[in-house]
Amino acid sequence: MRDSERELDKIFLSYNKILAKLNKQGCRTKNNNEITHKDLRQAIEVMIKKHPTCRWRSNKVRSRKFYILDEGYWWLVDVFFQNETNLIDADIKFFNKRIKMYEDFFKIQSKELFVNDIPYSQLEKFFNRKIDTVRKAIQKLEKKYSIKIRYKKNNQVYVYSKGIELLCKECFKQKYLEILEDYKMELTEKYITAGYPYDNFFHKN
Repeated sequence: MRDSERELDKIFLSYNKILAKLNKQGCRTKNNNEITHKDLRQAIEVMIKKHPTCRWRSNKVRSRKFYILDEGYWWLVDVFFQNETNLIDADIKFFNKRIKMYEDFFKIQSKELFVNDIPYSQLEKFFNRKIDTVRKAIQKLEKKYSIKIRYKKNNQVYVYSKGIELLCKECFKQKYLEILEDYKMELTEKYITAGYPYDNFFHKN
């Protein structure tokens, strides 16, 4: 393998190379079978559907092949083809890990993701869940921790920012994942602006 190809492999990989690496690492399907090309294609479709903003797969321009960024490869390893926990928890752990890597790279402090109190009237839209579902989740957390995460001001009920954080982390994990992904991409854009390669496939696609 030429040195230039090795360097490109650190940025993105073909499906065949990903399949070889996954099986060499001992990754298995949920049924503990060796991963096939069909399994890989299905996993990548899930990945793209769940995280389109991450731009982990190339667009076909001249090539008949798709390529996957290194970050996308590690999502397959750490999230889809892991068998230790459910997909949403593995996904959250993955994005927290990537965020930490970017923050360490730029030597910046962790960003506080939950800073605003939110009016009760906006929670249905914020969580994309029925307000009755949100109300029950609030009551559950208040009972569990013996705290109040709501307060009233000017005849309007608000939920504290720490309450929003609890709701995201314990009850509405998909929303938490969306928040993490948005921040991860904020850091990714900073990485690209600094001149580092991300979704650059160097005309291979």
